[in-house]
Amino acid sequence: MTHPCRPIWRHHPLASAALLALAASAPAVHAQSAPVDAAAATATVLPAVEVVGTTPVPGTGVPKDQIPSNVQTANERRLRQLQSLNLPDFMSSALPSVNVNQTQGNPYQMDVNYRGFTASPLLGTPQGLSVFLDGVRVNEAFGDVVNWDLIPMAALSTITLLPGSNPLFGLNTLGGALSLQTKSGDTHPGTEIEFEGGSFGRISTDLSHGRTLGENGHLFMSFSGLNEDGWRDESPSRIRQLFVKGGQRTSDWSWDASVGHADNSLIGNGPLPESMLAQRREQVYTRPDVTENRTTQFTLNTTARLGEQWEMGATAYARRSRADTLNGDLNDDYDPPAVTESGVENRTHTKTDGEGLAVQATWAPKMHRVSFGLSHDRARSSFMQTEAEGVLDGTRAVIPTQGAETDAQISGRSRTTSVYVHDLISLQPNLQLTVSGRYNDTHVSTVDDGRIQLGLPTTLDGEGRYRKFNPAIGATWQATPSLTAYGSWSQGNRAPSPIELGCSDPANACVLPNALQSDPPLEQVVSRTVEAGVRGSLPHGMRWNASAFRTENTNDLLFISNGLAAGYFSNFGRTLRQGVELSLSQQSGALTWGVSYSYLRATFESSACIVAEANSTAETSAACTGDDEIEVRPGDRLPGLPAHTFKLTADLQVTPSWNMGLQVRAQSSQYVRGNENNAHQADGVDFQGTGRVAGFGVLDLTTRWTLRPGWELFAKVSNVFDRRHSTGGQLGENAFDANGALQAPADWRQEQFVAPGAPRAAWIGLRVQFGGAEL
Repeated sequence: MTHPCRPIWRHHPLASAALLALAASAPAVHAQSAPVDAAAATATVLPAVEVVGTTPVPGTGVPKDQIPSNVQTANERRLRQLQSLNLPDFMSSALPSVNVNQTQGNPYQMDVNYRGFTASPLLGTPQGLSVFLDGVRVNEAFGDVVNWDLIPMAALSTITLLPGSNPLFGLNTLGGALSLQTKSGDTHPGTEIEFEGGSFGRISTDLSHGRTLGENGHLFMSFSGLNEDGWRDESPSRIRQLFVKGGQRTSDWSWDASVGHADNSLIGNGPLPESMLAQRREQVYTRPDVTENRTTQFTLNTTARLGEQWEMGATAYARRSRADTLNGDLNDDYDPPAVTESGVENRTHTKTDGEGLAVQATWAPKMHRVSFGLSHDRARSSFMQTEAEGVLDGTRAVIPTQGAETDAQISGRSRTTSVYVHDLISLQPNLQLTVSGRYNDTHVSTVDDGRIQLGLPTTLDGEGRYRKFNPAIGATWQATPSLTAYGSWSQGNRAPSPIELGCSDPANACVLPNALQSDPPLEQVVSRTVEAGVRGSLPHGMRWNASAFRTENTNDLLFISNGLAAGYFSNFGRTLRQGVELSLSQQSGALTWGVSYSYLRATFESSACIVAEANSTAETSAACTGDDEIEVRPGDRLPGLPAHTFKLTADLQVTPSWNMGLQVRAQSSQYVRGNENNAHQADGVDFQGTGRVAGFGVLDLTTRWTLRPGWELFAKVSNVFDRRHSTGGQLGENAFDANGALQAPADWRQEQFVAPGAPRAAWIGLRVQFGGAEL
């Protein structure tokens, strides 16, 4: 592993390639001034109309005010203002109804929750949001996870968060879709170099360069590198991202091709028992917990106008992903003198190759805007897990004492073919009706290579086919130029992934992502969303929104933990997520501010018995007679989701060269995993913890100072008041005392583990831009 303090440039081909490319092309960039037409200079300036894409395939899109839901958008200028490290960091600070759980303890491995649905890099987290980069779905095929470290922040141009079970964005769009668009050389010309350093040993560099090529061509390149030690013990990370995009654009035809590559190493040492947290927050439970991601993606997008009423668009991609994990875990069978190995080193290797093609035609006669689309995606995955027993040293690192043995080896395939239609009907100049639908046909299969090739005593072969037609309907009414009412109903679905098909037996829990068993079949998840709201503008540049939503899932896929390091996937009858969103913002002179409040009630709506050994009510319900089971009843709150979320952002241009900003985010308490029945109680002896983590509020401050045109100094202080807080938790068995010393198995106790938030931190950086628009 690269040492976190080693210079980013040293011996790294991505950085070297980026520097050479910038050096070669920078001299050719020149700022150009367009001639000013006298008539244009005196013409009335019309208000800008924000256009949003309604499907992943590129096209002209529709005005945001004609979309029947509370769509949220942001651009690269907003990303720069907040000085966010990555996309989850930005969304948790700026977007209403979004909060994060720092379960893994690494800033690039956060669970992002939106309206009660999650996009997470962690297997075992129920996934409910789809994420697209330039029209390509980046949820990994093997488990629908989203690896946030693979998204090139320096290349992002726009962010669009579309709520609800939007069928046009395909599988896994249960609660919403996040659509990301990257920069182009013609829209973002010039060269930019950024250096930043500060707390936790963080050193980062971003390089980008955009330019036009000839009359219609364009080229954009970016490189990002980051090294940091992390704020907890033994938690360094390394990020390397390279993105290159080129193409042509004319009035009737455009195309662009891009290549993105990432090679990252992340260490996130997970939740910590509250007893150890109280002693020293920087401690880790067991280690290491290393994830190494390497991904290359090629994307081709094209659009063509075939006349005044017809437009064609297409997206093709190929994606290659490799993920290796190394997890040092407690040996649950440790029982000296019979079993003296106190630790287990689990390793996995996952390889996924995927390709896809989507084609869309749009017809826009007088009253309609009709889009027809066809897409096909396929992926091939292979997975291998090994286990080596060992001992825990004084830092709770696992030192293997035995050779590694292969526990599981499988290969999986998935393919999805979809057809969809979307029609935006202008019933009146101020009244629009939206009708859409998508048919998905998904086939998922797994083959037990370990049994066939290695003679392992496993039976992991499985197969499932899932078909579903998902409709949607909505309407928008511009009652006045400053008031719009909207409402919609939509349906989406999610088919189980190969990892979920292979880990769904309560009798054979999986150490994710480290074990698989032969399992019962799983049903596909179906979600239905109803949303209604009003939005508009007020005098003095103020804008507001008020909306209510209700999403019901049937056959929801949940990961049920056994309180140790294992669990299983299971369909759960019905779950419900409903709430309200309120927001108000203003841009007036030197001050820009926004405030939002979200209420979420996320509940189980079916009765069930699930395993929760660390819950004080386990084996106390007459309705649940299995070992370590608790009874979940309709109305019990889903864990990991706060009911109340509040956010405030402000940006003040103090002088023409000096800017200051603040961000406040606050949320209420939440139940921890393992307390799905909301009934756990601490007794001070056998069971510890309240079953909830407390709410909290955090203030961040930012500032930017223009030293001279194109030169900007910036700084950020996060968690200004050094609030000690936790963003999530789970019930489990703790084998260590408060100082981290291993106890005899008879002294192990059921305790609450929490995901601690980072302490106060500060960073300072310098951004230099030349050959393009000023900062």
